[in-house]
Order: sequence, then C-alpha cells, then structure tokens
Amino acid sequence: MDELTPGTLLGRQVDGVTCGPSVLVVTAVLAGSGWPGVVADRFAAAQRTAHRQANRLWPRALGTTPWGMRAWLRRHAPAAGPFRIRPATRDALAAVPAAVGPVPLLVGSRWLPRHWVLVLGVDDDGRWRVYEPGCGRVRAFDPALLRRGDPAAVGGVLGWPRPWCLLLPVGRA
Repeated sequence: MDELTPGTLLGRQVDGVTCGPSVLVVTAVLAGSGWPGVVADRFAAAQRTAHRQANRLWPRALGTTPWGMRAWLRRHAPAAGPFRIRPATRDALAAVPAAVGPVPLLVGSRWLPRHWVLVLGVDDDGRWRVYEPGCGRVRAFDPALLRRGDPAAVGGVLGWPRPWCLLLPVGRA
C-alpha cells in the first residue's frame, strides 16, 4: 500500500450512496481477494454488486451500515480482516496507525453518519493516506485536525467533518 500516494486515482463511487461499497471493493483488491482491478466500468459493477451483498436487509438508498460492511468483508475479503466496529473515540482513532491493514472510517455531520472513506496507511510525518471515494483519489490527511476539532479542514479532505465509527482490523494469522 506504500505505492498509494496522495493523488493516486483508485476509482470514483458511481452514485451518492456507493461510498461504502467503493471502500469494500478497494479493501478487497488490496487484500488480494481477486476482485476486478479498479477500472471504470468493472469498478462500477463491483460497487453495485458489493452494495447488494452488504445491504441484505438495509435499504441501499440509506448507504451501508458498519455491520453490513464488516459482514461483507468477512464473506468476500477474509484476508483483509477480521474487523472490529469501534465508535470513533479518541482512543480508537489513535489506534489507526498501528492497524494491520486498511481501516474503513465512517464520517458525517454532527447529527448523521454519511460517508465512508478508507485509511490506507500512515506516512512518516504522521499523515494518513486516505482513499476518498467521492473524488476517487488518495488524499493526505493530518489526524491532528480531529484532535483540534477543525470541522472545515476535516470535511475538506474526508468529505464530512465528524468521524462516527471505524472498522479496525484485528490480529490476522
């Protein structure tokens, strides 16, 4: 994942509710699950398939729940996990740099979770490399912005200003 530097194009979500499936597909590709490469039409088809699979009981128009994300990863990308759902507390966010793989992060407004992004890794300067499916690119994000409570700066990089929860990968064999 070190080759995924800020600016790298990974693929854009196909509509306003496929950020979660985009994160799922990219996580699966990085784990070597055999999903198709991130190429426009195949990526779009993979997103739609992942969205149907992750949202068996939840309306797709409402996005993808953390539980749907975790279940999909367990079924379709077992090499990426397992994952533990954690509220985005200071302690949980502080655990991101030590994660053993990509970390799906749900962000939103003060009142509602709205958008999934994927923390790909941490650079030497402490900045996170984050896949933001709205633009389809890897971005650099300074996690100190979360500690300082700078919603405009956080939203400018992650799409929304407030972290809600994350899926932390836990020990792999």
